[in-house]
Amino acid sequence: MIGLMIAVAKHKKKVAAVTLAAAVLSVAVSLVLPPSYQASTKLLPPQQSQSSASLLMSQLGGLASAAGVGGGLKNPNDLYIGILQSRTLADRIISQFNLKKVYGTESQETARKRLEADTKIAGGKEGLITIEVEAADKKLVAPLANAYVSQLFELMKTLAVTDASQRRLFYERQLATARDNLAKAETVLKRTMDAEGMVSVDTESRGILETVARLRAQASAKEIQLTAMRAFLTPANPEYRRAEEELSGMRAELAKLENGRGNPAEDADKAGGLKNISLLRELKYQQTLYETLAKQYEVARLDEAKDPPMIQVLDPAVEPERKAKPRRAMIVALSTALALLAAVCWAIFTEWRRKVALTPEGAAQLAELKSHLAMRQR
Repeated sequence: MIGLMIAVAKHKKKVAAVTLAAAVLSVAVSLVLPPSYQASTKLLPPQQSQSSASLLMSQLGGLASAAGVGGGLKNPNDLYIGILQSRTLADRIISQFNLKKVYGTESQETARKRLEADTKIAGGKEGLITIEVEAADKKLVAPLANAYVSQLFELMKTLAVTDASQRRLFYERQLATARDNLAKAETVLKRTMDAEGMVSVDTESRGILETVARLRAQASAKEIQLTAMRAFLTPANPEYRRAEEELSGMRAELAKLENGRGNPAEDADKAGGLKNISLLRELKYQQTLYETLAKQYEVARLDEAKDPPMIQVLDPAVEPERKAKPRRAMIVALSTALALLAAVCWAIFTEWRRKVALTPEGAAQLAELKSHLAMRQR
């Protein structure tokens, strides 16, 4: 230890000069670096919970399961962070603040990458989402951070992210298709009856016809349910197998009604009205399916209105009072410390080399080392 201190003391002037030069240079560089400001906002995303409509929808029939009732999001923060980092939201912010002019580029992709580099979006263990924006313009960072929140609110109006909104969107599409199919069935039946006349159906046949229509609608609902279950269950799963058995039972009962005794189609065939009865049966099927979808759509719509995705702003972004970068004191301290360490190492190495060169053996080893280094450089 004393030897090292002596080595440093012998070269103290050079060590001090290098350290001082590094300190002065780091001060100069830190003063030249442009200032950067940072603003942040914190959000409290809505917490996913079990929908209160699950029990009601399960009582409405097999089709309710097709919308994924009770699926829930495992981590809602990931969903909203993904939306905040989306290209659509970034493009809206770029357009709102004319960031292509701010960044000095005509490329939308370049502006998008610059904005992404200046923005940090992360979710904490406490369940909050933090949005941090860093830029050279002191008055721009806070509006940029708050713009992420406002644009998120706008996107939420058009996206279905909650269980209820996903169910509502699903049934809205299915209901539109069912409405079109029902209108077509009514039109075809009316056109046929106007051309061929009405065929009377007895009470028993009408009851069988309505039962067949109801079973067909339930079988269609169960098929949709099985299609949805294939996304997250294997065919060996007990729930999946039970749903398959229920569908098989419905199909068997449906086949028995359609082909067995009391089939209104056969009776109508004897009377010459098979086509009218088939069209009437199709109309009953479309009516039953439409009514089921309408009930489930109404439940999902009310549930969505009752439980909207409320995103709360905990800390809105404000204009920063001080710059975030460069941290001049840290730059100067680290640069000076590294320069001092390098100078001390140089002084120790120089003194060691001098002592080694005083002995013939040491001088020969140094010469050999130099020769090897020279060969590698060649």
